Amino acid sequence: MSITPTTPPVGGTLSVIRSLLPSLVPSEQRVAVQFLEHADEVALLSAADVAARANTSPATVIRTCKNLGFKGFQHLRLLLIRDTGAARTAGNSSLDAADSRDWAPAHFDAAVQNMSDALGALDYSEFDRAAAAIAQARRVLVVGNGGSSPAAQAFALLLIIAGRGSEAPADSVTQQLSARTLGPGDVLVAVSSSGQNAVTMDAVTAARGTGATIVGVTGYARSRLRENSDLLLVAGSGETITESYIIASGMAVQVLFLSVLNTAVTRKMGTERRQHVMDQVLNLVGEEPQSTTDAH
Repeated sequence: MSITPTTPPVGGTLSVIRSLLPSLVPSEQRVAVQFLEHADEVALLSAADVAARANTSPATVIRTCKNLGFKGFQHLRLLLIRDTGAARTAGNSSLDAADSRDWAPAHFDAAVQNMSDALGALDYSEFDRAAAAIAQARRVLVVGNGGSSPAAQAFALLLIIAGRGSEAPADSVTQQLSARTLGPGDVLVAVSSSGQNAVTMDAVTAARGTGATIVGVTGYARSRLRENSDLLLVAGSGETITESYIIASGMAVQVLFLSVLNTAVTRKMGTERRQHVMDQVLNLVGEEPQSTTDAH
């Protein structure tokens, strides 16, 4: 299972770095933070310059780049130059405007760009395999807790609407018990932004050894969830959570990504099945409620 693409899409370099940051040793984390917080400057610096800023050695800077999945420091510099150039071209100075008719749309535009960048660390071959596994599964169990719970619940509902039956118990004990009943041909989808949520990992641990396929959905490429997943889908915001990007952080990214995954699942299910299910859904929502008088 590859951890990160060698060359992320335009705008996705910082997302890749952020997704791998917790897995680095302290000296490498200091280097990575320089990349994240000073991308414009780092793009014009040497490895020795970055090392001085991070209070480490040039060798550590180069090692950090390679541990992040890049070919070396020069490769990362070129990607940062590419991304910062694209950001300036697409930049919008209206974010700080006084008139809400200017700054409100600008925040939406910034959020859209930020959410697009969240796919920088996604392995699309893993994505396709995960969609196929979910589409073909005998049972699908979706678990998510804490801040990831709403996204997990929404994904389960989308699967049901698409005709792909699923379970998404909110209670942690029920999650573990359900995970233990899985078997070959079943899929557990574990949603955890950090990849470390203890309650979610209890359900994942319960599913290990049952023969079920475990699909992890997280914002970090190296975590407990990665170590225990058969397929790992990494999608997360490349920006820190600030007022300007709050709508594009955490939950919003998860919900959007899982809705895209649901689309991939429905495509794997086949056109005839999708149409049959949608006809049933339309009939259901189109039915008028039966009156109390008619019921008697």
